[in-house]
Amino acid sequence: MKFIKLAACITSASLLIACGGESSSNNSTPAPAINIEKAQLVLNTNADIALAAYTDSVDTAKVLKTALTALKETPSTETLTAAKKAWLVAREPYGQTEVYRFRNSPVDALDVEGDLNAWPLGEALIDYVNTGNDGDDFDNDQIGVTEHGLGEDISAVIDVTNASTQAANTNTIIGNTDIVINDALLAKGLTADDEHDVISGYHAIEFLLWGQDLNTEDQSTTDGTDRDDAVNTTAAGGQRPLTDFTTDLHADRRHHFLEVVVNKLIADLEAVQAEWAKNDTANYRAQFTSIVDAADAKQKLTEILTGMGTLSEGELAGERMQIAFSSNSQEDEHSCFSDNTHRDIWLNAEGVSNSFYGSYAGYDSDLDGIDDVTTNAVDGYGIDEYLTEVGLEGIAVATSAALTLTETNYKLIDTSAREGSPFDVLIMNATETSPVALTIKSLNAQSRLIQSAANQLGLGTVVEADASDCNTETPTAGC
Repeated sequence: MKFIKLAACITSASLLIACGGESSSNNSTPAPAINIEKAQLVLNTNADIALAAYTDSVDTAKVLKTALTALKETPSTETLTAAKKAWLVAREPYGQTEVYRFRNSPVDALDVEGDLNAWPLGEALIDYVNTGNDGDDFDNDQIGVTEHGLGEDISAVIDVTNASTQAANTNTIIGNTDIVINDALLAKGLTADDEHDVISGYHAIEFLLWGQDLNTEDQSTTDGTDRDDAVNTTAAGGQRPLTDFTTDLHADRRHHFLEVVVNKLIADLEAVQAEWAKNDTANYRAQFTSIVDAADAKQKLTEILTGMGTLSEGELAGERMQIAFSSNSQEDEHSCFSDNTHRDIWLNAEGVSNSFYGSYAGYDSDLDGIDDVTTNAVDGYGIDEYLTEVGLEGIAVATSAALTLTETNYKLIDTSAREGSPFDVLIMNATETSPVALTIKSLNAQSRLIQSAANQLGLGTVVEADASDCNTETPTAGC
Protein backbone atom coordinates (compact mmCIF):
# COMPACT_ATOMS: atom_id res chain seq x y z
CA MET A 1 0.00 0.00 0.00
CA LYS A 2 1.45 3.34 -1.00
CA PHE A 3 1.58 5.43 2.14
CA ILE A 4 5.01 7.02 2.53
CA LYS A 5 5.32 10.81 2.78
CA LEU A 6 7.99 11.74 0.24
CA ALA A 7 8.76 15.15 1.78
CA ALA A 8 11.87 16.84 0.40
CA CYS A 9 13.54 13.68 -0.86
CA ILE A 10 11.95 13.95 -4.31
CA THR A 11 14.27 16.71 -5.46
CA SER A 12 16.89 14.70 -7.32
CA ALA A 13 18.65 11.38 -7.55
CA SER A 14 21.68 12.84 -5.79
CA LEU A 15 19.59 13.75 -2.78
CA LEU A 16 18.17 10.27 -2.50
CA ILE A 17 21.39 9.05 -0.95
CA ALA A 18 21.34 11.95 1.52
CA CYS A 19 17.80 10.98 2.52
CA GLY A 20 18.92 7.59 3.76
CA GLY A 21 19.59 5.61 0.60
CA GLU A 22 23.31 4.90 0.76
CA SER A 23 24.17 2.28 -1.84
CA SER A 24 27.31 0.88 -0.21
CA SER A 25 27.15 -2.69 0.98
CA ASN A 26 29.55 -1.76 3.79
CA ASN A 27 26.81 -0.43 6.02
CA SER A 28 28.00 -0.86 9.60
CA THR A 29 24.49 -0.79 11.08
CA PRO A 30 23.32 -4.34 11.82
CA ALA A 31 20.38 -5.52 9.75
CA PRO A 32 17.14 -5.79 11.73
CA ALA A 33 15.95 -9.25 12.62
CA ILE A 34 13.63 -10.70 10.04
CA ASN A 35 9.98 -10.18 10.92
CA ILE A 36 8.40 -13.40 9.67
CA GLU A 37 4.84 -12.22 10.28
CA LYS A 38 5.33 -9.07 8.23
CA ALA A 39 7.38 -10.90 5.58
CA GLN A 40 4.44 -13.25 5.15
CA LEU A 41 2.23 -10.28 4.33
CA VAL A 42 4.73 -9.12 1.68
CA LEU A 43 4.82 -12.57 0.07
CA ASN A 44 1.05 -12.94 0.09
CA THR A 45 0.55 -9.56 -1.57
CA ASN A 46 3.32 -10.19 -4.10
CA ALA A 47 1.61 -13.43 -5.08
CA ASP A 48 -1.80 -11.74 -5.23
CA ILE A 49 -0.46 -9.12 -7.65
CA ALA A 50 1.16 -11.78 -9.82
CA LEU A 51 -2.10 -13.72 -10.04
CA ALA A 52 -4.07 -10.57 -10.80
CA ALA A 53 -1.73 -9.32 -13.53
CA TYR A 54 -1.40 -12.72 -15.20
CA THR A 55 -5.17 -13.23 -15.01
CA ASP A 56 -5.69 -9.89 -16.73
CA SER A 57 -3.05 -10.92 -19.28
CA VAL A 58 -4.93 -14.14 -20.05
CA ASP A 59 -8.24 -12.31 -20.32
CA THR A 60 -6.92 -9.62 -22.67
CA ALA A 61 -5.12 -12.24 -24.79
CA LYS A 62 -8.45 -14.01 -25.25
CA VAL A 63 -10.04 -10.73 -26.33
CA LEU A 64 -7.17 -10.37 -28.80
CA LYS A 65 -7.94 -13.85 -30.15
CA THR A 66 -11.57 -12.86 -30.65
CA ALA A 67 -10.48 -9.74 -32.52
CA LEU A 68 -8.15 -11.76 -34.76
CA THR A 69 -10.98 -14.18 -35.50
CA ALA A 70 -13.19 -11.25 -36.52
CA LEU A 71 -10.40 -9.99 -38.77
CA LYS A 72 -10.23 -13.40 -40.42
CA GLU A 73 -13.98 -13.79 -40.85
CA THR A 74 -14.63 -10.20 -41.99
CA PRO A 75 -11.39 -8.49 -42.96
CA SER A 76 -11.90 -4.75 -43.12
CA THR A 77 -10.31 -1.53 -42.00
CA GLU A 78 -12.53 -1.65 -38.93
CA THR A 79 -11.64 -5.21 -37.88
CA LEU A 80 -7.93 -4.59 -38.52
CA THR A 81 -8.06 -1.46 -36.36
CA ALA A 82 -9.93 -3.39 -33.66
CA ALA A 83 -7.33 -6.16 -33.71
CA LYS A 84 -4.55 -3.60 -33.30
CA LYS A 85 -6.31 -2.02 -30.35
CA ALA A 86 -6.84 -5.44 -28.77
CA TRP A 87 -3.10 -6.10 -29.09
CA LEU A 88 -2.26 -2.77 -27.47
CA VAL A 89 -4.66 -3.43 -24.60
CA ALA A 90 -3.25 -6.93 -24.12
CA ARG A 91 0.17 -5.41 -23.52
CA GLU A 92 -1.13 -3.26 -20.64
CA PRO A 93 -1.39 -5.95 -17.93
CA TYR A 94 1.39 -8.10 -19.35
CA GLY A 95 3.95 -5.29 -19.18
CA GLN A 96 3.37 -5.11 -15.44
CA THR A 97 4.28 -8.80 -15.00
CA GLU A 98 7.88 -8.41 -16.20
CA VAL A 99 9.00 -7.71 -12.61
CA TYR A 100 8.34 -11.41 -11.91
CA ARG A 101 11.25 -12.38 -14.12
CA PHE A 102 14.88 -12.89 -13.03
CA ARG A 103 13.86 -14.73 -9.86
CA ASN A 104 13.07 -18.26 -11.09
CA SER A 105 9.34 -17.65 -10.85
CA PRO A 106 7.02 -19.54 -13.24
CA VAL A 107 7.47 -17.31 -16.31
CA ASP A 108 11.18 -18.19 -16.32
CA ALA A 109 11.01 -21.64 -14.71
CA LEU A 110 8.48 -22.86 -17.29
CA ASP A 111 10.76 -21.46 -20.02
CA VAL A 112 7.96 -19.57 -21.74
CA GLU A 113 9.10 -15.95 -21.40
CA GLY A 114 11.02 -16.14 -24.68
CA ASP A 115 7.98 -17.52 -26.47
CA LEU A 116 5.81 -14.77 -25.03
CA ASN A 117 7.85 -11.61 -25.29
CA ALA A 118 11.29 -12.16 -26.85
CA TRP A 119 12.63 -9.59 -29.29
CA PRO A 120 14.01 -8.39 -31.64
CA LEU A 121 11.76 -10.42 -33.88
CA GLY A 122 12.96 -12.49 -36.83
CA GLU A 123 10.44 -10.73 -39.05
CA ALA A 124 12.27 -11.61 -42.26
CA LEU A 125 11.66 -15.28 -41.43
CA ILE A 126 7.94 -14.70 -40.99
CA ASP A 127 6.82 -12.47 -43.87
CA TYR A 128 8.08 -10.09 -46.51
CA VAL A 129 10.11 -7.07 -45.46
CA ASN A 130 11.56 -4.12 -47.28
CA THR A 131 15.34 -4.00 -47.28
CA GLY A 132 16.41 -1.93 -44.35
CA ASN A 133 14.63 -4.17 -41.84
CA ASP A 134 12.44 -1.73 -39.99
CA GLY A 135 14.61 1.13 -41.11
CA ASP A 136 17.83 -0.06 -39.57
CA ASP A 137 20.80 -2.11 -40.75
CA PHE A 138 19.25 -5.07 -42.48
CA ASP A 139 21.62 -7.70 -43.78
CA ASN A 140 22.56 -11.24 -42.82
CA ASP A 141 25.32 -10.20 -40.45
CA GLN A 142 23.37 -7.41 -38.75
CA ILE A 143 20.11 -9.24 -38.19
CA GLY A 144 21.99 -12.35 -37.13
CA VAL A 145 19.83 -14.95 -38.84
CA THR A 146 22.76 -17.14 -39.74
CA GLU A 147 21.18 -20.40 -38.65
CA HIS A 148 17.44 -20.21 -38.59
CA GLY A 149 17.25 -23.65 -36.95
CA LEU A 150 13.70 -24.23 -38.05
CA GLY A 151 14.52 -27.78 -39.06
CA GLU A 152 12.97 -30.28 -41.41
CA ASP A 153 9.58 -28.55 -41.49
CA ILE A 154 11.25 -26.09 -43.86
CA SER A 155 11.45 -27.83 -47.22
CA ALA A 156 13.15 -24.85 -48.84
CA VAL A 157 15.91 -22.80 -47.26
CA ILE A 158 14.73 -19.43 -46.02
CA ASP A 159 17.17 -16.88 -47.39
CA VAL A 160 16.54 -13.59 -45.59
CA THR A 161 18.45 -11.67 -48.25
CA ASN A 162 15.67 -12.55 -50.69
CA ALA A 163 12.75 -11.78 -48.39
CA SER A 164 12.59 -8.14 -49.35
CA THR A 165 9.67 -8.09 -51.75
CA GLN A 166 6.32 -9.73 -52.26
CA ALA A 167 7.73 -11.39 -55.38
CA ALA A 168 10.39 -13.18 -53.32
CA ASN A 169 7.95 -14.06 -50.57
CA THR A 170 8.46 -17.80 -51.10
CA ASN A 171 11.53 -17.40 -48.88
CA THR A 172 9.40 -16.76 -45.78
CA ILE A 173 7.18 -18.85 -43.56
CA ILE A 174 4.09 -17.07 -44.85
CA GLY A 175 5.14 -17.28 -48.49
CA ASN A 176 6.42 -20.85 -48.62
CA THR A 177 3.32 -23.01 -48.74
CA ASP A 178 5.38 -26.14 -48.10
CA ILE A 179 6.01 -24.91 -44.55
CA VAL A 180 3.45 -26.21 -42.06
CA ILE A 181 2.41 -23.48 -39.65
CA ASN A 182 1.76 -25.18 -36.32
CA ASP A 183 2.96 -25.35 -32.72
CA ALA A 184 5.91 -27.51 -33.72
CA LEU A 185 7.16 -24.79 -36.03
CA LEU A 186 6.86 -22.10 -33.33
CA ALA A 187 8.73 -24.34 -30.89
CA LYS A 188 11.77 -24.23 -33.14
CA GLY A 189 12.26 -20.51 -32.76
CA LEU A 190 14.93 -18.94 -30.52
CA THR A 191 17.50 -21.40 -31.84
CA ALA A 192 20.24 -19.12 -33.10
CA ASP A 193 22.93 -18.05 -30.65
CA ASP A 194 21.84 -14.43 -31.02
CA GLU A 195 18.12 -15.25 -30.59
CA HIS A 196 17.05 -13.45 -33.75
CA ASP A 197 14.92 -16.42 -34.79
CA VAL A 198 11.94 -15.28 -32.70
CA ILE A 199 8.72 -16.15 -34.55
CA SER A 200 6.15 -16.37 -31.73
CA GLY A 201 4.57 -14.31 -28.98
CA TYR A 202 3.22 -10.79 -28.75
CA HIS A 203 5.72 -9.34 -31.21
CA ALA A 204 5.00 -11.86 -33.97
CA ILE A 205 1.36 -10.81 -33.79
CA GLU A 206 2.42 -7.16 -33.70
CA PHE A 207 4.45 -7.56 -36.90
CA LEU A 208 1.62 -9.31 -38.75
CA LEU A 209 -0.84 -6.57 -37.77
CA TRP A 210 1.30 -3.48 -38.35
CA GLY A 211 4.14 -4.50 -40.64
CA GLN A 212 7.40 -2.58 -40.64
CA ASP A 213 7.38 0.94 -39.24
CA LEU A 214 8.81 2.75 -42.25
CA ASN A 215 8.46 6.18 -43.78
CA THR A 216 5.08 6.11 -45.46
CA GLU A 217 6.19 8.70 -47.99
CA ASP A 218 8.98 6.64 -49.53
CA GLN A 219 9.55 3.18 -48.05
CA SER A 220 11.57 2.18 -51.11
CA THR A 221 14.50 4.33 -49.97
CA THR A 222 15.24 2.03 -47.05
CA ASP A 223 18.56 0.31 -47.62
CA GLY A 224 20.00 0.18 -44.09
CA THR A 225 22.03 3.38 -44.47
CA ASP A 226 19.22 5.95 -44.45
CA ARG A 227 17.97 5.58 -40.90
CA ASP A 228 16.74 9.14 -40.47
CA ASP A 229 14.89 9.11 -43.80
CA ALA A 230 13.45 5.64 -43.33
CA VAL A 231 11.95 6.03 -39.86
CA ASN A 232 8.24 6.79 -39.83
CA THR A 233 7.89 10.12 -38.04
CA THR A 234 4.40 10.94 -39.24
CA ALA A 235 2.20 8.03 -38.20
CA ALA A 236 1.97 5.64 -35.27
CA GLY A 237 3.48 2.33 -36.25
CA GLY A 238 3.67 0.37 -39.47
CA GLN A 239 1.15 0.67 -42.27
CA ARG A 240 0.54 -2.92 -43.41
CA PRO A 241 -2.07 -2.79 -46.20
CA LEU A 242 -5.44 -4.38 -45.61
CA THR A 243 -4.97 -6.33 -48.86
CA ASP A 244 -2.41 -8.51 -46.99
CA PHE A 245 -5.46 -9.98 -45.24
CA THR A 246 -7.89 -9.96 -48.16
CA THR A 247 -6.79 -10.32 -51.78
CA ASP A 248 -3.10 -11.11 -51.33
CA LEU A 249 -2.04 -14.60 -52.41
CA HIS A 250 -0.96 -15.48 -48.85
CA ALA A 251 -3.77 -13.79 -46.91
CA ASP A 252 -5.09 -17.11 -45.55
CA ARG A 253 -1.65 -18.11 -44.29
CA ARG A 254 -1.32 -14.83 -42.42
CA HIS A 255 -4.64 -15.45 -40.71
CA HIS A 256 -3.59 -19.01 -39.88
CA PHE A 257 -0.23 -17.86 -38.51
CA LEU A 258 -1.98 -15.34 -36.26
CA GLU A 259 -4.36 -18.05 -35.03
CA VAL A 260 -1.55 -20.46 -34.14
CA VAL A 261 0.51 -17.77 -32.43
CA VAL A 262 -2.34 -16.35 -30.34
CA ASN A 263 -3.42 -19.82 -29.22
CA LYS A 264 0.11 -20.54 -28.01
CA LEU A 265 0.25 -17.13 -26.35
CA ILE A 266 -2.89 -17.89 -24.36
CA ALA A 267 -1.71 -21.39 -23.43
CA ASP A 268 1.64 -20.08 -22.18
CA LEU A 269 -0.02 -17.33 -20.14
CA GLU A 270 -2.49 -19.80 -18.65
CA ALA A 271 0.37 -22.09 -17.61
CA VAL A 272 2.01 -19.22 -15.72
CA GLN A 273 -1.31 -18.08 -14.25
CA ALA A 274 -1.98 -21.58 -12.89
CA GLU A 275 1.27 -21.52 -10.94
CA TRP A 276 0.11 -18.40 -9.10
CA ALA A 277 -3.44 -19.65 -8.45
CA LYS A 278 -4.80 -19.89 -4.93
CA ASN A 279 -5.97 -23.12 -3.27
CA ASP A 280 -3.41 -25.29 -5.06
CA THR A 281 -1.09 -26.95 -2.57
CA ALA A 282 1.35 -28.11 -5.22
CA ASN A 283 1.95 -25.04 -7.35
CA TYR A 284 4.59 -22.31 -7.17
CA ARG A 285 2.43 -19.94 -5.15
CA ALA A 286 2.01 -22.51 -2.38
CA GLN A 287 5.78 -22.95 -2.13
CA PHE A 288 6.56 -19.24 -2.40
CA THR A 289 4.09 -18.14 0.28
CA SER A 290 5.06 -20.87 2.78
CA ILE A 291 7.80 -19.61 5.09
CA VAL A 292 9.84 -22.35 6.76
CA ASP A 293 12.05 -20.13 8.90
CA ALA A 294 13.76 -16.74 8.98
CA ALA A 295 16.36 -17.77 6.40
CA ASP A 296 13.58 -18.86 4.03
CA ALA A 297 11.77 -15.56 4.51
CA LYS A 298 14.97 -13.64 3.71
CA GLN A 299 15.51 -15.73 0.57
CA LYS A 300 12.03 -14.99 -0.71
CA LEU A 301 12.31 -11.29 0.01
CA THR A 302 15.61 -11.42 -1.89
CA GLU A 303 13.79 -12.93 -4.88
CA ILE A 304 11.29 -10.07 -4.95
CA LEU A 305 13.98 -7.40 -4.75
CA THR A 306 16.08 -9.21 -7.37
CA GLY A 307 13.21 -9.01 -9.84
CA MET A 308 12.67 -5.34 -9.05
CA GLY A 309 16.35 -4.36 -9.24
CA THR A 310 17.30 -6.43 -12.26
CA LEU A 311 14.33 -5.24 -14.30
CA SER A 312 15.03 -1.62 -13.32
CA GLU A 313 18.69 -1.45 -14.26
CA GLY A 314 19.79 -4.39 -16.36
CA GLU A 315 16.74 -5.13 -18.46
CA LEU A 316 14.69 -1.94 -18.78
CA ALA A 317 17.31 0.81 -18.48
CA GLY A 318 19.99 -1.17 -20.29
CA GLU A 319 18.72 -3.79 -22.71
CA ARG A 320 15.38 -2.20 -23.57
CA MET A 321 16.33 1.45 -23.62
CA GLN A 322 20.04 2.32 -23.70
CA ILE A 323 21.04 -0.09 -26.47
CA ALA A 324 18.51 1.51 -28.81
CA PHE A 325 19.09 5.03 -27.48
CA SER A 326 22.88 5.12 -27.66
CA SER A 327 23.00 3.60 -31.16
CA ASN A 328 19.86 5.18 -32.67
CA SER A 329 18.69 1.65 -33.47
CA GLN A 330 15.03 1.25 -34.29
CA GLU A 331 15.54 -2.49 -34.65
CA ASP A 332 16.44 -2.64 -30.94
CA GLU A 333 13.26 -0.81 -29.98
CA HIS A 334 11.00 -3.13 -28.00
CA SER A 335 7.69 -2.67 -29.83
CA CYS A 336 9.10 -1.28 -33.05
CA PHE A 337 6.22 -2.18 -35.39
CA SER A 338 3.42 -0.55 -33.41
CA ASP A 339 5.40 2.34 -31.89
CA ASN A 340 4.19 1.16 -28.48
CA THR A 341 7.58 1.20 -26.76
CA HIS A 342 6.56 4.15 -24.59
CA ARG A 343 3.98 1.88 -22.99
CA ASP A 344 6.47 -0.96 -22.53
CA ILE A 345 8.69 1.41 -20.56
CA TRP A 346 5.84 2.79 -18.46
CA LEU A 347 4.38 -0.65 -17.68
CA ASN A 348 7.66 -2.33 -16.82
CA ALA A 349 8.52 0.50 -14.44
CA GLU A 350 5.02 0.40 -13.00
CA GLY A 351 5.48 -3.30 -12.26
CA VAL A 352 8.46 -2.45 -10.04
CA SER A 353 6.35 0.10 -8.17
CA ASN A 354 3.56 -2.46 -7.80
CA SER A 355 5.91 -4.78 -5.91
CA PHE A 356 7.30 -1.98 -3.77
CA TYR A 357 3.93 -0.57 -2.73
CA GLY A 358 2.04 -3.87 -2.69
CA SER A 359 -0.63 -2.60 -5.05
CA TYR A 360 -1.95 -3.29 -8.54
CA ALA A 361 -4.42 -0.82 -10.02
CA GLY A 362 -5.50 -2.96 -12.97
CA TYR A 363 -5.01 -2.00 -16.61
CA ASP A 364 -5.92 0.56 -19.23
CA SER A 365 -8.58 -0.69 -21.65
CA ASP A 366 -9.15 2.52 -23.61
CA LEU A 367 -5.46 3.44 -23.98
CA ASP A 368 -5.71 6.88 -22.41
CA GLY A 369 -3.02 6.19 -19.81
CA ILE A 370 -5.42 5.58 -16.92
CA ASP A 371 -6.12 2.12 -15.47
CA ASP A 372 -9.87 1.64 -15.76
CA VAL A 373 -10.29 -2.15 -15.49
CA THR A 374 -9.98 -2.72 -11.76
CA THR A 375 -11.72 -6.09 -11.41
CA ASN A 376 -8.56 -7.77 -10.13
CA ALA A 377 -7.01 -4.75 -8.41
CA VAL A 378 -4.88 -5.44 -5.33
CA ASP A 379 -4.23 -3.11 -2.41
CA GLY A 380 -2.03 -4.99 0.04
CA TYR A 381 1.16 -4.91 2.07
CA GLY A 382 4.29 -3.80 0.28
CA ILE A 383 8.03 -3.60 0.69
CA ASP A 384 7.60 0.04 1.70
CA GLU A 385 5.54 -0.88 4.74
CA TYR A 386 7.85 -3.72 5.70
CA LEU A 387 10.93 -1.47 5.61
CA THR A 388 9.19 1.14 7.75
CA GLU A 389 7.92 -1.33 10.31
CA VAL A 390 11.36 -2.92 10.81
CA GLY A 391 12.93 0.50 11.43
CA LEU A 392 14.24 1.34 7.94
CA GLU A 393 11.95 4.23 7.08
CA GLY A 394 14.83 6.25 5.61
CA ILE A 395 15.53 3.80 2.79
CA ALA A 396 11.78 3.31 2.27
CA VAL A 397 11.29 7.05 1.73
CA ALA A 398 14.37 7.32 -0.49
CA THR A 399 13.31 4.39 -2.67
CA SER A 400 9.81 5.79 -2.97
CA ALA A 401 11.27 9.11 -4.09
CA ALA A 402 13.39 7.34 -6.70
CA LEU A 403 10.35 5.53 -8.06
CA THR A 404 8.48 8.83 -8.23
CA LEU A 405 11.31 10.44 -10.19
CA THR A 406 11.31 7.53 -12.64
CA GLU A 407 7.55 7.89 -13.04
CA THR A 408 7.94 11.58 -13.82
CA ASN A 409 10.51 10.77 -16.49
CA TYR A 410 8.75 7.88 -18.20
CA LYS A 411 5.60 9.97 -18.36
CA LEU A 412 7.60 12.47 -20.44
CA ILE A 413 8.30 9.67 -22.92
CA ASP A 414 4.64 8.69 -22.94
CA THR A 415 3.50 12.28 -23.47
CA SER A 416 5.97 12.71 -26.32
CA ALA A 417 4.66 9.59 -28.04
CA ARG A 418 1.05 10.69 -27.67
CA GLU A 419 1.98 14.06 -29.17
CA GLY A 420 3.51 12.44 -32.25
CA SER A 421 7.15 11.74 -31.34
CA PRO A 422 7.36 8.10 -30.29
CA PHE A 423 10.42 6.33 -28.89
CA ASP A 424 12.03 5.72 -32.28
CA VAL A 425 11.91 9.47 -32.96
CA LEU A 426 13.17 10.42 -29.50
CA ILE A 427 16.27 8.23 -29.85
CA MET A 428 17.31 10.10 -32.99
CA ASN A 429 18.43 12.90 -30.64
CA ALA A 430 20.62 11.10 -28.10
CA THR A 431 21.34 13.84 -25.58
CA GLU A 432 21.65 13.64 -21.80
CA THR A 433 18.55 15.82 -21.43
CA SER A 434 16.31 13.59 -23.55
CA PRO A 435 13.38 12.06 -21.65
CA VAL A 436 14.84 8.68 -22.58
CA ALA A 437 18.20 9.54 -21.01
CA LEU A 438 16.52 10.94 -17.91
CA THR A 439 14.49 7.75 -17.50
CA ILE A 440 17.55 5.54 -17.94
CA LYS A 441 19.42 7.49 -15.26
CA SER A 442 16.52 7.45 -12.82
CA LEU A 443 16.08 3.71 -13.33
CA ASN A 444 19.76 3.32 -12.50
CA ALA A 445 19.25 5.43 -9.37
CA GLN A 446 16.23 3.44 -8.23
CA SER A 447 18.10 0.16 -8.74
CA ARG A 448 20.85 1.41 -6.43
CA LEU A 449 18.24 2.28 -3.81
CA ILE A 450 16.71 -1.20 -4.18
CA GLN A 451 20.16 -2.68 -3.62
CA SER A 452 20.64 -0.43 -0.62
CA ALA A 453 17.35 -1.66 0.82
CA ALA A 454 18.57 -5.23 0.37
CA ASN A 455 21.85 -4.33 2.07
CA GLN A 456 20.08 -2.82 5.06
CA LEU A 457 17.88 -5.89 5.33
CA GLY A 458 20.93 -8.15 5.20
CA LEU A 459 19.80 -9.84 2.00
CA GLY A 460 22.95 -9.52 -0.12
CA THR A 461 23.24 -8.73 -3.82
CA VAL A 462 20.02 -8.24 -5.75
CA VAL A 463 21.38 -6.18 -8.66
CA GLU A 464 24.40 -7.74 -10.32
CA ALA A 465 27.08 -5.33 -11.52
CA ASP A 466 27.00 -6.92 -14.97
CA ALA A 467 23.21 -7.09 -15.26
CA SER A 468 23.62 -5.59 -18.73
CA ASP A 469 26.46 -4.50 -21.01
CA CYS A 470 25.38 -0.86 -20.61
CA ASN A 471 26.65 1.79 -18.25
CA THR A 472 23.25 3.20 -17.38
CA GLU A 473 24.76 6.08 -15.44
CA THR A 474 25.80 7.43 -18.87
CA PRO A 475 22.86 6.78 -21.24
CA THR A 476 24.64 8.08 -24.36
CA ALA A 477 27.50 5.59 -23.94
CA GLY A 478 27.43 2.61 -26.27
CA CYS A 479 26.66 -0.84 -24.92
